Amino acid sequence: MPRYLIFNKPYNVLSQFSGGAGATLKNYISTPDVYPVGRLDRDSEGLMLLTDDGWLQHRLSNPRFEHPRTYWVQVEGIPDAAALEKLEKGVVIQNLLTRPANARLLGQDPQLPPRDPPIRFRKSIPTAWIEITLTEGRNRQVRRMMAAAGYPALRLVRVGIGPLRLGKLTPGESRKLTPAEFDAIRAPRR
Repeated sequence: MPRYLIFNKPYNVLSQFSGGAGATLKNYISTPDVYPVGRLDRDSEGLMLLTDDGWLQHRLSNPRFEHPRTYWVQVEGIPDAAALEKLEKGVVIQNLLTRPANARLLGQDPQLPPRDPPIRFRKSIPTAWIEITLTEGRNRQVRRMMAAAGYPALRLVRVGIGPLRLGKLTPGESRKLTPAEFDAIRAPRR
């Protein structure tokens, strides 16, 4: 029977089970033979799905299926409507135009646990939070898109993979999918 876990990856953890210096998934996940669906950079946080289901791994990782992933991004500065529109239409990174995305300014700071180490604070430069949903996953794409729009990312947290949500999982915590989550993630996109 296939296994499915969701995990809240902490900052400064490598999203693989071996290699590299410092913490990896093996420090947090004891379920054998599950693998991450996609990656989060060491300096990104949030929702990861781990499974031994090769079909689902392919379906969620292959860009042709346009599976949505949602992020909350703390940026330097306060993005205006033109910057959000630029993100939505696509920006050029690494000489390629990104697919259109959904982007919106969050009305208030999201309720997230503090990051260790904390984000640098500069009195003269305000910060804001953006929610962005992508259907592709290039290397460091969200950070590069924010930079191309003129608002460098300070903190990046993935909060959704398709219908799955981070919810109340604390950093370093994992759990099995509920039956409803399992049905939702395995259902074809409409």
